Amino acid sequence: MSKLAEFRQLEKHLAEQLSALEALKGDAGLKKEIEFESKLRALLAEYGYSLRNVINLLDPQPVRRAPVSEAKGGSRKPRQLKVYKNPHTGESVETKGGNHKTLKEWKKEHGAATVESWLSK
Repeated sequence: MSKLAEFRQLEKHLAEQLSALEALKGDAGLKKEIEFESKLRALLAEYGYSLRNVINLLDPQPVRRAPVSEAKGGSRKPRQLKVYKNPHTGESVETKGGNHKTLKEWKKEHGAATVESWLSK
């Protein structure tokens, strides 16, 4: 992308963001929230409290949630063992996934659909 095209694209995005900002400035809900925040901060300053003090006062023992990655641990069911038997050689392959070296070679040589028909378990 040329510098001029990049400049025009950024200029266009800036104009869109400025129009969105102007639309928000006229929003009554935003004005109400800004007013609430300013009154709240003034009240906190008057009594010498911080937001952290208020949070600790309202919820002294917050419930800590486990991260999402830990919560999902062990929820996946184990893969089933599959046994493929090559009718040409009599060789059999046991695997839980499709990433087996011999199985890949068979699929390359005979085709995936044919090898899947060799599935015995």
